Amino acid sequence: MSRPGGELEQLRAIVRAFVDERDWDQFHAPKNLAAALTVEAAELLEHFQWLRDGSREELGDDKLEQVRHEMADVLVYLVRLADKLDVDLFAAVEDKMVLNRAKYPAELVRGDARKYHEYKG
Repeated sequence: MSRPGGELEQLRAIVRAFVDERDWDQFHAPKNLAAALTVEAAELLEHFQWLRDGSREELGDDKLEQVRHEMADVLVYLVRLADKLDVDLFAAVEDKMVLNRAKYPAELVRGDARKYHEYKG
């Protein structure tokens, strides 16, 4: 699979420049970044709390914009964590999909949302 234009590398450079301009690298230990990512993911989830399904229509334009910003925050922290740990996110996703395909063979799980250990006999 070819890499689509290096978008993740561009994001990494954008985030790194932002951090460097503010001298924030000193605060970006991997543990701190993982914690911040979790907090931002919770803030993202908060927008969906008590909605029926969280569809675009149910969110509406204003809340969708807030969700969009929270999604960006989650991605920024993930990209920054990958940068600090020198993890190639594209390669990590490719590797994980290989594992997921083995764990969840399409012919066995199509249309089934159970965890892999629930259908293995």
